[in-house]
Amino acid sequence: MNTFNDFKKQSKEIAIIGLGYVGLPLAIELSKHFKVTGYDIDNTKINELQKNIDRTNELNEKELVKSSVNYTSNVNDLKTAALYIVTVPTPINKQNIPDLTYLESASSLIASCLSKGNIVVYESTVFPGATEEVCIPILEKNTNLKANIDFFYGYSPERISPGDVSRTLTNVTKIVSGSNTETLNLLENIYGQIIKKGIYRAESIKVAEAAKVIENTQRDLNVALMNELSIIFNKMNINTYEVINAASSKWNFIKMTPGLVGGHCIGVDPYYLTYKAETLGYTPQVVLAGRRINNSMGKNIAEQLIKFLISTDKKIKNSKILIMGFTFKENVSDIRNSKVMDIVNELKEYQISPIIVDPMASKTELKKEYQLKLSNFNDIENVDAIIYAVPHDKYKHLTEQDLLSKIKGHKSKKIIMDIKKTLCLSPDKTDFIYWTL
Repeated sequence: MNTFNDFKKQSKEIAIIGLGYVGLPLAIELSKHFKVTGYDIDNTKINELQKNIDRTNELNEKELVKSSVNYTSNVNDLKTAALYIVTVPTPINKQNIPDLTYLESASSLIASCLSKGNIVVYESTVFPGATEEVCIPILEKNTNLKANIDFFYGYSPERISPGDVSRTLTNVTKIVSGSNTETLNLLENIYGQIIKKGIYRAESIKVAEAAKVIENTQRDLNVALMNELSIIFNKMNINTYEVINAASSKWNFIKMTPGLVGGHCIGVDPYYLTYKAETLGYTPQVVLAGRRINNSMGKNIAEQLIKFLISTDKKIKNSKILIMGFTFKENVSDIRNSKVMDIVNELKEYQISPIIVDPMASKTELKKEYQLKLSNFNDIENVDAIIYAVPHDKYKHLTEQDLLSKIKGHKSKKIIMDIKKTLCLSPDKTDFIYWTL
């Protein structure tokens, strides 16, 4: 097996499989030091990238123009690579069971290109054991090659935080694991070319896989606790954020806030862990309880709105509700697994069809994925209430009056629900209704 120096001297090629939030930034950074081919099955995406357009908005045109990545959807372009890095999605299905379809397809694709001495690294989130129990057997079955003899492998979990301009790929410690010491050393050096924060060498593939899963599981549980506390405190007429601020005065209190937990990481990864645990005969209690609480928040918010409509003598059926923001988190365009949809679904149960605005979301994607129409904020008027669901920076210029002017009726009957308490409105109780989690 070649050393890192050999890898560099021989100008060996790296292929990135999957050019989404994870794969594209990785391809861009690695191309500053290596020859890189970026592969995706989406021809439209490839055409966009070749024109220096990133639909995720994580990279600007200047960064794309400077890049030397060869973008392709042609499998034949991958056959000259020496290192394959898999960054495809690993979602869950409607039964919350891991969907490894993309991962299996990527493994089959690589198998059609794999040669002796090649290395395959997986970055996609999986349950502990998946790399060696699911992926490597596909590579071996579809080739005449044997793992750790003819080809080698590793696992290096992604830690991308979409929309976070400070914790970018190069500024976060990178976990690396390898099928043997030589592979680990090589991967440490390759990733080390781009990671400023440093490399953490995991003791095994399974340790690296497990570390990724519990990172998001821990955050999921922390938010679940805050969500449950917000439900309790709302019943007590206590402001949750005032309680959190007070508790934060203690040195060992971990400050977390309530909110909708969606997207393709925190709301998904815990199920990979619970699935594996259940196959081993153990049903997780705490992890699944946290998931149930977080999955119930959309319904909880919608029911709270219904109570406000009743208390202000507003009709429920066919009422006009403005929902501001639909993406799974602020300042990103990704609508996958957005928990705002849970609010929409619950309101539909009351025969309410909310009006949705979002400056980051794609009209085409929203229609395709959820069969919903995206409206323009400036065109909205005479709504019965506003749910400020996702606090994009593009909303920051809006004033209290800008929002209240969209709601019809007397000021005391105007309702603003600020899910993450980012508007910082403090109306008198006799003024208008302002509610937060």
